[in-house]
Amino acid sequence: MNVRLKRAKELMGYAVQLTKDEGLPTMVKRGAGFVRRRFFGKRARYLPGKKVLEAQAAEMVGKTAENCGLPTISILTPLYNTPENYLREFLGSFVNQTAPNGQLCLADASDDAHPEVERVVREYQQKNQRIVYKKVENKGIAANTNAAETLATGEYLALADHDDVLAPHAMYAMGKAVLQLREKGEPDGFLYSDEALFTKDIKKPIVGHFKPDYAPDYLLCCNYICHLAVFKRALYEQLGGERPECDGSQDHDLFLRLIEQTGGAAHLPQVLYYWRVHAGSTSGGTDAKPYVAAAAKKALTDHLSRTGRTGTVEDGLFPSTYRVKWDIEGDPKVSILIPNKDHTDDLEKCLYSIWSKTEWDNFEVIVIENNSTDPATFAYYKDAEKRYEGLKVVTWPEKGFNFSAINNFGRKAAQGEYLLLLNNDVEVRNGDWLTELLRQCAHPGGAAICGAMLYYPDETLQHAGVVTGLGGYAGHSHKYKKAGGSGYLFRAATVQDFSAVTGACLLVRTSVWDEVKGLDEKFAVAFNDVDFCLRVRDKGYRIVWTPYAQLTHYESKSRGGDEKDPVKAARFAAEQQRLYDIHGKADILDDPYYNPSLTRDREDFSESGDLRNLKEGKVTVRWRNA
Repeated sequence: MNVRLKRAKELMGYAVQLTKDEGLPTMVKRGAGFVRRRFFGKRARYLPGKKVLEAQAAEMVGKTAENCGLPTISILTPLYNTPENYLREFLGSFVNQTAPNGQLCLADASDDAHPEVERVVREYQQKNQRIVYKKVENKGIAANTNAAETLATGEYLALADHDDVLAPHAMYAMGKAVLQLREKGEPDGFLYSDEALFTKDIKKPIVGHFKPDYAPDYLLCCNYICHLAVFKRALYEQLGGERPECDGSQDHDLFLRLIEQTGGAAHLPQVLYYWRVHAGSTSGGTDAKPYVAAAAKKALTDHLSRTGRTGTVEDGLFPSTYRVKWDIEGDPKVSILIPNKDHTDDLEKCLYSIWSKTEWDNFEVIVIENNSTDPATFAYYKDAEKRYEGLKVVTWPEKGFNFSAINNFGRKAAQGEYLLLLNNDVEVRNGDWLTELLRQCAHPGGAAICGAMLYYPDETLQHAGVVTGLGGYAGHSHKYKKAGGSGYLFRAATVQDFSAVTGACLLVRTSVWDEVKGLDEKFAVAFNDVDFCLRVRDKGYRIVWTPYAQLTHYESKSRGGDEKDPVKAARFAAEQQRLYDIHGKADILDDPYYNPSLTRDREDFSESGDLRNLKEGKVTVRWRNA
């Protein structure tokens, strides 16, 4: 079938299904966004506007690295038999920076068959004396990078590959970001930016890599930081530079060691680096360099050892991703809280899956009866308590439905060191689901809350973490995506840092629950889990989600929204407003683990139709600690 015709049919099918599921207005809105991005927003879409770049250059006219007011950044680049066209593009991107605060340090390990590498560099040195060069013996990428560092005079260092391209405002933006951190009194030792992939022309990028703010658990699963990373030269030298024993994953190893010193990192959500995709590059995957995985696992294992944390580092679900199986401290008891009103078939399926599949055996289940009307329900409870050891039923004494109050009541009966909020319409899929949730929390330095991967019965994703700001308040990451995919930048296949996870399956330390006084009972139905997680996050605790704890959630895709019932719609609007009132609308719409260049209209991590922050070259750097 003709590719265009096949694509047209796929889009038409998507449009029809979207209209059926969410209505014509939603389909029209999304369709317009797609057309805008596909046909009108491609060329140079990540670069600042021409006038912005001209203004930056005008600001720096006549200035040098010494008097421009920006910290000097020395870029370390090992050269090795670099194709001349790639080298010229890379050198040209440095020469044409809008600010003069850069220094390019080149260590050339090319063999005798490639004398043109030095010839081209010497040519560009005539254009820019900030390019420094030396010929070195090829001892591997880490050693060659360290050789380049001996040429550096800048307060900061950056890493760049010889076949890539710097954005024209990279040095200006990073220099301004450092100054901004200093003005705010925040650590300025380690910064990183967003990046994009390209094949021939950076004005025609393939895709942008729009990263979250510093996400420590994500970094243990893959090197999401990559380019452009900038850090203090003093720190690099203190650490002894890059380690040759981690060649292939030397940057990931360096970033982990830097984080151990800085305690966090600053993220500048600007595309400052263009990563070339070609046969020998890791930008298209690690198949071109199979030794990368072994080096990454060594880097991660050494990081655990240095930080006194214990666990086993394994391959992840996809190439170039990894999994830390943390050692669980002690034998913590988990109290599973399940609210229930009638629906005994659903509850039985849930309970049976817990007792028949769960490998972690130190748990209790507390079913919280709330206003059942079918006499058979109470007969079922008596029978279930006999069949399932460790099950107890408690009765919430109030009328109506209030998810928060029901779970707060259930907590009073709980004896575990951890509480697990669980819906009655879920079914366990894998035996180590509860063990995996505990792995993320029950170890020194672990998270306070962990959420699970939830699937719809049709094998699409129902929950892979909660992003605040989606749809104006909160939405589920990668919702409706087919099971088995990696998601955006592996974010549906690696342990992730999130601002919130769903209360349909939420593990939390009991001490943390008590510290924040449980769920807010004024959120009777909606946003109680989001509010709870945000309050926990505000206390300085981490919230994570894992793809390795998997359950099926029988919540219907087509159950309809509260907006169809005037009473429910009014309650929903009131709870949404309460979320804004408590946490601030601006903060709700600005999730630190979700990039501002990604859409807020849906859950698929697609590019925003409005890349104004990139076009205007706005420098708004955000620092987070671990």
